[in-house]
Amino acid sequence: MRWLLKSFDKSSAAALSESLSLPPIVGSLLVQRGINDAEAARIFLNPSLDQLHSPSLMLGMQTAVERLTAAITNKEDMLIYGDYDVDGTVAVVILKTAIELCGGTVDFHVPHRLREGYGMKEDVIEAAASAGVRLIISVDTGIRAFAAAETARRVGVELIVTDHHLPENNQRVPDALAVVNPNQPGCTYPNKSLCGAGVAFKLAQALMAKVRGEAEMQRLLPSFIKMVAIATIADAVPLTGENRVFTKLGLDGLRRLVNPGLRALFEVAKVGDRPGGVSTSDIGFRVAPRLNAAGRMDVAKDVIELFTTKDVARAGELAAKLHKLNAERQAEELRILAAMQMRVETDEELQRAFCLVVDGDGWHRGVIGICATRLVERYGKPTLVISRDGADGHGSGRSIAGFHLLDALEQESCRVLFTRFGGHSHAVGFGLPCENIAALRAAMDSYARTKLTAAELQPTLEIDAEIGIEEVTPKLLEALQRLEPYGQGNREPVFVTRSVRLIGPPRVLKEKHMKLRVAGQNGRAFDVLAWRMADALQPMNLLAGESLDLAFRLEENQHPDFGGLQLVLCDAARAVVAAIATA
Repeated sequence: MRWLLKSFDKSSAAALSESLSLPPIVGSLLVQRGINDAEAARIFLNPSLDQLHSPSLMLGMQTAVERLTAAITNKEDMLIYGDYDVDGTVAVVILKTAIELCGGTVDFHVPHRLREGYGMKEDVIEAAASAGVRLIISVDTGIRAFAAAETARRVGVELIVTDHHLPENNQRVPDALAVVNPNQPGCTYPNKSLCGAGVAFKLAQALMAKVRGEAEMQRLLPSFIKMVAIATIADAVPLTGENRVFTKLGLDGLRRLVNPGLRALFEVAKVGDRPGGVSTSDIGFRVAPRLNAAGRMDVAKDVIELFTTKDVARAGELAAKLHKLNAERQAEELRILAAMQMRVETDEELQRAFCLVVDGDGWHRGVIGICATRLVERYGKPTLVISRDGADGHGSGRSIAGFHLLDALEQESCRVLFTRFGGHSHAVGFGLPCENIAALRAAMDSYARTKLTAAELQPTLEIDAEIGIEEVTPKLLEALQRLEPYGQGNREPVFVTRSVRLIGPPRVLKEKHMKLRVAGQNGRAFDVLAWRMADALQPMNLLAGESLDLAFRLEENQHPDFGGLQLVLCDAARAVVAAIATA
C-alpha cells in the first residue's frame, strides 16, 4: 500500500491555531479538511442546534406538511412506506413518532428483502387503498418509484415521497403530491448529503412546529436527534454541516438512554456507560450491524417494534433476536467473502479489470453489499457483487473515491441491462437478468478505464502527519478529540511514526486480528491493535527486535485493568523499506 502524506498551507494552519488558541495539530488538521477561517472553525468545533437549516428551505416541504396536517385533523388513515436498512427503519420510527405526537394515526410497511426486494411495490399500494388508506408517505425510498406513483394516483391515494437518493438522470422525479428530497432538481436546500432519516427528520421537525408549536418542537428535538445520529452514521453520509450536528449532539444524548429498545440494544452490543461516551465506531461497528441484520437476514419491522415498544421485556427479546441474526449474518458474510476472494484471485480477467463484477449462485442478498465493501477495501477497485437466483440477478455495488458509481450505471451501455437500479455516488443496488452479467462486466470495465488510471487503483493510505512516538501522549489524544465525531467527510486522523522496535512476537487474536507491542527510543511502549489484519501481517514473519514504520490511528483503551493509549494499525512496513509520498 502506498502512503500519501497530505499537504496543507502551514501558515494558514498556524494563523488558525493562534486565533482560536488551538493546539497546532488541530489547526493543521482543520486546514487539511478545508476549514481555513476562524468562523468556519468555530462552527465546526462547536456543533449546535442553531446550525440546523430551516425545513422550509426544502422543495416540497410546505405541501407535505399541509397535507399531513389535514390528514391528522381529519383523522385519516396513513401509511409510511420505508426501506429495510438502518436508515429506512429509523426514518419510519422518526416520522411515525412525530405523526403520533401530533395526534395522527399511521401504520407502516417495510418490505421483506428477499420476498419483496427493494423499492415501493404496486400491490402494497393497492392493498393499502383497499384498506382505506388515502395518504402514503415514503421514507428513504421512492425517488425512482414512477410506477408506484402512477398506481397511487389510479387507486385514489395521495403520495408524498421523502428520499435522499439521486433522481433518475439527476432530473426526473415521480408524479406525486409532494417530493421532498434535497437532491431533486430545483431544490436549494443547503445540505445535499442528508440520509433518508435526516430528510424524514426535517419533515417531522416542520410538522411538529406547525401542529405543536415551535417551543414544543424544540423541546422534543433532542430525542429525535439521537435516532438521526444512528442512521447518519450507519448510512455513511459525510459528517459535515448538519450531519455533524446530528451526530455530535445525538451521540451526546445517547449517553442517557430512556427508550427501552435502545437500552436493550446497547446492552447486547456491549455499548455501555463509559467515561468517553458513545462513539461513531460504537454505532457503526456494534449497533448498526445488529439493526441491519433484521433487514438482511429476516424482517426489518422488528427494528421498528424495538424502538417503539414500551415493554422492557419485549425490547430485550427483540434485541436478543437482532444479536442472534447478526451472528448468523457474520457467518454468512465470511463464507461468501471467502468464495468471492477465491474467485478474484484465480481469475486473471478480474485481476486486470478496473471494476470488479463478481457473481455467484445463491449468495445471500442480505450480505452482498457488505461483501462488496470488503472487496473494495481489499482490492481498491469499484465493485459490483451479484447473487444469482435462477434467471435473475440481484446486485449491490460500492465504489472508491473519484468514481461515481451511479453515473456509471446510468451510462447507456449499462442502463439497458438492468430491470431496476438506483443509489448514489458510492453505493448502488440493482437487478438484471443473469444473461446480461457478462455484458455488464465488459461495459463497467470499459467505462472505468475512461475514468480511472492504474495509479488511482493502487491502494493508497492518506497520512495526516508524521510524528515521533514520543509525541503520542494523552495531550495529543485530548487535542484530537476536539475534531470528533469522525466519519465520512471527517476521517479520523492517521499518523506515521518511524523506526519503532517490535517487543516480542506478534499475537493473533480470534484468528483474524493481531496485536503487537512496540517501543520508541525513549523506551515508552504501546500496544498496537491490527483489526482484521492477521492475514496481511502474518506473511511478513515479523520478529522481536525488528524496526518498523507504522501508520496508525490513536485511541484510548478504557479497560479498568489494562487501559491507556493504544495505536490502531492501518498499515506497517519494515523501516528500511517504507516510503512515503507527499500530495
